[in-house]
Amino acid sequence: MSHTSKNKEQMLGRVRRIKGQVEAIERALSGEENECEEILQLVASCRGALNGLMAELIEGQLRYHVLVPGRKALPSQLEAADDLIAVVKRYLK
Repeated sequence: MSHTSKNKEQMLGRVRRIKGQVEAIERALSGEENECEEILQLVASCRGALNGLMAELIEGQLRYHVLVPGRKALPSQLEAADDLIAVVKRYLK
């Protein structure tokens, strides 16, 4: 079973919120009275949400497909995985 199917509803909720953010950008661009600063903030929020989703998916890939659950990993492997996840999250922030 894939790790994404375990958290399917949570992931779909995140995607739906991102969809709402993209629709807000579209509405803001369609309007005549919106300031550039407001639209830029909407885009930045959407980018942050996408980056958060990307970080979660990368972490799941690492924990469930690279470090296979049920197989004993070396402490150094677990530490390296934690370090890599932390770097990815900082990069995508």
